[in-house]
Amino acid sequence: MPYATVNGIKLYYEVHGDGFPLVMIMGLGADTNWWPPRIIEEFSKDYKVVVFDNRGAGRSDKPDTKYTIDLMADDVLGLMDHLGVRKAYILGVSMGGMIAQSLAIRYPEVVRKLVLCVTSPGGPEAVPPRPEAMEQLLLDRSSVSVEVLAEMLIQTLLTEDYVKQHYEELKPYILRALQYPIPSHAYMRQLEAISEFDTYDELDKIKAPTLVISGGKDIIVPHENGRILARKIPNSKLIIFEYSGHGLILQETDRFISVVKKFLKNDP
Repeated sequence: MPYATVNGIKLYYEVHGDGFPLVMIMGLGADTNWWPPRIIEEFSKDYKVVVFDNRGAGRSDKPDTKYTIDLMADDVLGLMDHLGVRKAYILGVSMGGMIAQSLAIRYPEVVRKLVLCVTSPGGPEAVPPRPEAMEQLLLDRSSVSVEVLAEMLIQTLLTEDYVKQHYEELKPYILRALQYPIPSHAYMRQLEAISEFDTYDELDKIKAPTLVISGGKDIIVPHENGRILARKIPNSKLIIFEYSGHGLILQETDRFISVVKKFLKNDP
């Protein structure tokens, strides 16, 4: 299995396809298994897709030390250096979108285009999760089984109507996503990093053309956060998937692929 040593830890990563690099960054507690396979398959037809496990998650190292979003952005930069990638399209989902913001603000030279999906600027200006989502986010995951956690995630990430129509196909996906469950200490380290994150006053430093995608029924990162990002980031475009929750990459996979490809291909 491929690993890169960056910032004193080993990061697990995968590379799919050829072409201009597209680095995709997952969210809180998640790893490479959380990407719907169709997304990697379709993007790798046009791009060199790089996916990896953030520190603390999946098959990467899980030090019980302080994590910050900036540190995890430095991990991404280190992985890019390891792979000889000088510049890339950067796509981040949820916490991954926060990491992507940090990368674009602090290392603008490595970001050609930016896709921020179901994410937030953090800080006091951000719209917080709905109470029912916050309860799930703060749950001590060591106290529940993988099966119970899978059920909770299905109900929190996706809309009620979608779950009713697709429940049988969702369970195998979530169980696959939880193949490498994040340890409680690492989950709390990531959650702490999110709680301290705030780019609101720096968003105008993002120079890369940016696509912001939000879910109209997202209870974890309400879509109002996407509006804040699009308003503050120059040369940005907002698309709201009105009927999707936080898991819109799963709920509307084909539409997600379509809008991202259109954005990336429209390159001068």
